[in-house]
Amino acid sequence: MQTLTILGSTGSIGQSTLDVVARHPDRFRVHALVASRSVDLMLGQCRLVSPALAVMHDKDAARALARLLEAEGIATEVADGGQAAIDAACAPQVDAVMAAIVGAAGLPAAIAAAAAGKRILLANKEALVMAGAVFLRAARAGGATVLPIDSEHNAVFQCIPDPSHPARAGVTRIVLTASGGPFRRATPAELERVTPQQACAHPNWSMGRKISVDSATMMNKGLELIEAQLLFDAPASALDVVVHPQSIVHSLVEYADGSVLAQLGNPDMRTPIAQALAYPERIDSGVARLDLALLARLDFEPPDETRFPCLALARAALSAQGSAPCVLNAANEIAVEAFLDGRIPFTAIAAVADAALSSLGARAAPDSLDAVLALDGEARTVARQAAGLRERSPRSLQA
Repeated sequence: MQTLTILGSTGSIGQSTLDVVARHPDRFRVHALVASRSVDLMLGQCRLVSPALAVMHDKDAARALARLLEAEGIATEVADGGQAAIDAACAPQVDAVMAAIVGAAGLPAAIAAAAAGKRILLANKEALVMAGAVFLRAARAGGATVLPIDSEHNAVFQCIPDPSHPARAGVTRIVLTASGGPFRRATPAELERVTPQQACAHPNWSMGRKISVDSATMMNKGLELIEAQLLFDAPASALDVVVHPQSIVHSLVEYADGSVLAQLGNPDMRTPIAQALAYPERIDSGVARLDLALLARLDFEPPDETRFPCLALARAALSAQGSAPCVLNAANEIAVEAFLDGRIPFTAIAAVADAALSSLGARAAPDSLDAVLALDGEARTVARQAAGLRERSPRSLQA
């Protein structure tokens, strides 16, 4: 029996995790669920798995949840705030932590769980993009196991015999696949008119709003390149992206002898979640069987970095290292939030990120959580200025 804390339980990854967990009540028990402010979703999840603890980052949401749980006689303790999330991740009875809080908000709890030696199921790519050295140092010191949940990195993990030493296994290149999102063939004029609703309508994947926009700009693929460099200790020159519209091949690994291994599956996040939950075993995920004969074809093409400048910006940040990845992530969060709120056009997302990189991207990498958060805050201020926004406290984009 494996005991879990799910950080970001009401988001798309959290909901998929609970779906897999519910299929295997003999293998998994949920200790804590952590979310931002979605009271109704959290209430339903507490009914489903009866966790010992439910944490809401928003104090008012926590109070509302506590009243509802008490009225239904559900004996789940309720807490609020960032420290409560950290405590839920580090609780001694917890074996594994699903780190799925979107954006910088998930960083403190993820690092704390790593330092506590937990098995980290890492869906929050910002933990590595913002604070790669800090997070991995904490994981090494705590003896934590880090298993990637992003479908691309999980696919790479499955294709390398020893993911911690890919060069030793003869790996020469790692290729991440990208669907191209909803605007793969859009003209510049069409991109100027993109609405939040259109950007969130991914053709293959069911995802939260923030990550859907990142897919539409291809910023997510750029951030995944940075993440892959850290997860698999691969040089930037050995990392590549290919557009694969069907989203069936999730990544490819090329070897010195000319072999290329790929992991295939229907586009459903329950597959990598189930793989990481049960690793090194395999369990039913609830995902439909892949029928290649029905699919009939798999297409591949190079990414168009003129149409998707966010990918080029991320490549530049990957090459620059230092402060650049953290700055890029922070600026992108501000720009995506502003776009979803209707305050900037879709095409301004890249411009805001570029402005922040130009201002702050040439510094040394932050070497502590406090330094990461300070740089993140500074980059957000610069990004707001670049976007023509008034300074304000950032809000979570998590469901």
